[in-house]
Amino acid sequence: MTEVVAALIWEGERMLICQRPAHKARGLLWEFVGGKVEPGETREQALVRECREELAVTVAVGDVFAEVTHVYADITVHLTLFHASIAEGIPQMLEHNDLRWITPGEIPQYAFCPADVELLNRILQTYGGL
Repeated sequence: MTEVVAALIWEGERMLICQRPAHKARGLLWEFVGGKVEPGETREQALVRECREELAVTVAVGDVFAEVTHVYADITVHLTLFHASIAEGIPQMLEHNDLRWITPGEIPQYAFCPADVELLNRILQTYGGL
């Protein structure tokens, strides 16, 4: 089981999503910024590090929004989606193919990683289409 963390970052009524690089597993699918928890890190520390590495921003990590376990053919992930806010910096594409700020109502327009589907459904239940 691989521990993975991700950030649910809002700007007004829109949330940040990122498109995975074409050369990586699940290439060009959309996801929330984040990544694997390294040995010795807390989930919160991992999320701060990943946001810095991938977007060049410092985030303030809030409460857990939701957790899900997903089995891919190549990996099983336990994904924790945290509420987070950008404390410093402007998101830059250091790792991803593209970045977008979308409303929950726009979720169906994007092809997300399968592990995110349950999380996206919870976002829609919680926030509606805004």
